[in-house]
Amino acid sequence: MRLLDILPPELIIAELRGEDKTSVLHELAEAFARYDPRLDAAEIVRVLQEREQGGTTAIGDGIAIPHGRLPGLDRIVAAFGRHPRGVDFQSIDGRPTHLFFVLLLPEESVGIHLKALARVSRLLKDASVRQKLISGRDPAELYRIIREADETL
Repeated sequence: MRLLDILPPELIIAELRGEDKTSVLHELAEAFARYDPRLDAAEIVRVLQEREQGGTTAIGDGIAIPHGRLPGLDRIVAAFGRHPRGVDFQSIDGRPTHLFFVLLLPEESVGIHLKALARVSRLLKDASVRQKLISGRDPAELYRIIREADETL
């Protein structure tokens, strides 16, 4: 699985504006709903918040990988968002979160979602990739950075 198979360019957000965890999740959910009108932003927020209640998806180093199973979804779809200032996403290292890679998963997905999470983790584990994503100018450049890094995984 390549990340670009699940991450459309339209779901790259270069400047998230939310000031806290909830508003960032709302902003990302609204992007999914604009991309595919069959997706309901409120349902996406509910699913993502439910997952966050089980433990934060902010894994440190400025990274969060919110994810959740969405009823009626027939494939994995991802979004990437960057918050230039960073927000408190209750990260395990206590530092602000800047990079958000969101995965929406079909209810019945079992192993494929673990592969997607592992691929995102490997991509963002690379400090040089993280730095490029932090300093990228616009959605097109961020997509190019992800594409190039994804090809080398």
